[in-house]
Amino acid sequence: MKQREGFSSGLAVFLVTLSSAVGLGNIWLFPYLTGSNGGAAFILIYLLCIAIVGLPVMLCEFFMGRRTKKNVMGAVTTLSDKKAFKSIGYLGMISTAMIAFFYAVVSGWVYSYVFKSIKGIFKDVTTEGVKEIFTSHTTAIFPPAMWVFVVLVVVSVILISGVKKGIEKVTKVLMPILLILLVICTIKSLTLPGAKEGIEFLFKPDFSKVNMAVIVSALGLSFFKLSLGMGTMATYASYYTKDSNLYGNAAKVIISDTLVSLLAGLAIFPAVFSFGLDPSSGPSLLFETIPLIFSKIPGGSVLIVAFFLTAAFASTMAIISMMEVLVAYFTEEKNMDRTKAVIMITSITFIVSAITSMTVSGGVLNQYPLFDLFDKITSSIFLPLGGLLIAIFIGWFINKKDFLDEMSNGGTLNNTLAAGISYAIIKFVTPILLIIVFLSSIGVI
Repeated sequence: MKQREGFSSGLAVFLVTLSSAVGLGNIWLFPYLTGSNGGAAFILIYLLCIAIVGLPVMLCEFFMGRRTKKNVMGAVTTLSDKKAFKSIGYLGMISTAMIAFFYAVVSGWVYSYVFKSIKGIFKDVTTEGVKEIFTSHTTAIFPPAMWVFVVLVVVSVILISGVKKGIEKVTKVLMPILLILLVICTIKSLTLPGAKEGIEFLFKPDFSKVNMAVIVSALGLSFFKLSLGMGTMATYASYYTKDSNLYGNAAKVIISDTLVSLLAGLAIFPAVFSFGLDPSSGPSLLFETIPLIFSKIPGGSVLIVAFFLTAAFASTMAIISMMEVLVAYFTEEKNMDRTKAVIMITSITFIVSAITSMTVSGGVLNQYPLFDLFDKITSSIFLPLGGLLIAIFIGWFINKKDFLDEMSNGGTLNNTLAAGISYAIIKFVTPILLIIVFLSSIGVI
């Protein structure tokens, strides 16, 4: 049998895992949800969701992946012979596919904005001008689909190259570039007049804004951003080296991902307030405010290219992690050739994403708003439900000694206390919180 691929080093493990977490969720979704839900209060709720739900579920997925060295479905069936738990694998793959269907559309918008920025069409643009550019692009029939095709071709080439020569190699190059570009944009934003108001918006909490809807939104964002409940982390963990520190890697990924999100917020909100724009303008925040901001500052024509390149890199790496969940399943469980699996999966994704792009606003299929449907079903229902099933599976049907053994790398790491506390949270706390939030998301409570 052909030897299964894996990542080459601890650094590769960290960067690739972080690349799955860092995506448009940081640069697009996090800023606009923060703006829509009152700023710093939302961030605090989000961080709390990560601490008591996100981290435990991530550790569960790490355990599943590295313990078995298999794809998400293979991991579940190896750890338990109970057929009911196959639902974890199926739900994860369905969630991954549905997220990819609308994520590829937004990634296509980002790719198109890189091209528009290079052409200089945002130079001296007005408020009405940026709105018109965004609306005309997203409501067109063929251009959005064309850009989705470009995104998926790039993703396919990387995935076909394999785990080490494709995913790992590209991530090692793109992640440092992404972080450097984001820091440059943040520094420029913080030097604008009136930037203080944007900083206060991010870091001064207003708890009057907090309600159950905000909590559900924060939890959904934590799962979406950290790629939890969909098998992505389990799949990547299956490529980890045996000496990888799972607990340490989870902590580093979560901290780094949060810092990237805050950097994105600092790159956007000071500039938003500096130019008197609306911080709660929704999904169009990235595509309408950023071009307007950079059109009005020195060196903006260069910075706007850098910003959308950052977003393009982030979206590309995130889609790669989603597609790899499905590729790993078909190559390992169905014995399909990797190239054929990639082409099949990305082709289906293109067809559905192209149709989805027509339902955004004003397209020929606008009566079927698939974009919002895929987004809401996955963020509010499938991902929390997937996380709940994973927590129950690990907390109640996996031997505690096996969990602690994997977390401590066979006893070579001195983290028994921390791992034991995490296991208790996974078993008793995380499921209760996820049940409450899940029932709230479907309107039961």
